[in-house]
Amino acid sequence: MMRIGLFLLTNLAVLLVCGIAFTVISAVFGLGGVHSGGNLNLISLMVMCLVWGMGGSIISLFLSKWMAKKSTGTVVIETPQNGTEQWLVDTVARQAQAVGIKMPEVGIFDSAQPNAFATGWSKNSSLVAVSTGLIHTMTPDEVEAVLAHEIGHVANGDMVTLALIQGVVNAFVMFFARIIGNFVDRMIFKNESDSPGIAYFITSMVMDILLGILASAIVMWFSRLREYRADEMGARLAGRDKMISALNALRPAEARPDQMPEAMKAFAISSGQSQGFSMANLFRSHPTLDDRVAALQKFQG
Repeated sequence: MMRIGLFLLTNLAVLLVCGIAFTVISAVFGLGGVHSGGNLNLISLMVMCLVWGMGGSIISLFLSKWMAKKSTGTVVIETPQNGTEQWLVDTVARQAQAVGIKMPEVGIFDSAQPNAFATGWSKNSSLVAVSTGLIHTMTPDEVEAVLAHEIGHVANGDMVTLALIQGVVNAFVMFFARIIGNFVDRMIFKNESDSPGIAYFITSMVMDILLGILASAIVMWFSRLREYRADEMGARLAGRDKMISALNALRPAEARPDQMPEAMKAFAISSGQSQGFSMANLFRSHPTLDDRVAALQKFQG
């Protein structure tokens, strides 16, 4: 129920903010409506798609830390209560200093599955969290490598970059879906009225889905690339052997359904996705563990 509420709240915020932003921009610059005199106003359409495409990603980015805490039940370590919590905070502090970023918040969330994630709207306002399952099943060396991997995401600015790429892709999908919808409506269904016909709306919605599927392959390609980069950072900060050992320790977890909220899966170290090659790999947020281990074995940094 909490996750559904967060989903609805985020989407309501997107609708409200993007709607107001587009109305204000249109009024200030006199763009007019998207549909004018039976034709598409391409400038207005581009602005609309950019506002709606980027708006959702940017709002989600700014809410990411708050949403992550709420959806996973992460408890931030304000004052360490035991040796384990003190070690987690000290390790993250040391790694953050090594890569030149401000100390992230450190948290723990209750999950039997070993996992961890990093999120936040900037390098200097981030959260690194680990599951209770990860603490209980991994060795300290392996946990250190996982933390270094997550610090790598923060230092590389992966959360911001992924949000921007998703926003740009969303804008392109919306733009071309409506271009195609207008072509079908005017040229195939011969709609000559000043307003778009039903063919425009149906075609646009269908193309939103089809183009969105294709575009998601681009976003997921970048997501896989950033995992390799974070693994390399983990190897630099904690040691290559520790990072490889940590990835191998995730194999039992990868064989089970992922317990992370859908919106957080791309930011977790374990994706809960099956191993091996298939066309579905194009839409994976993470490379397979075999590929990640193989890349680290070649890494000489």
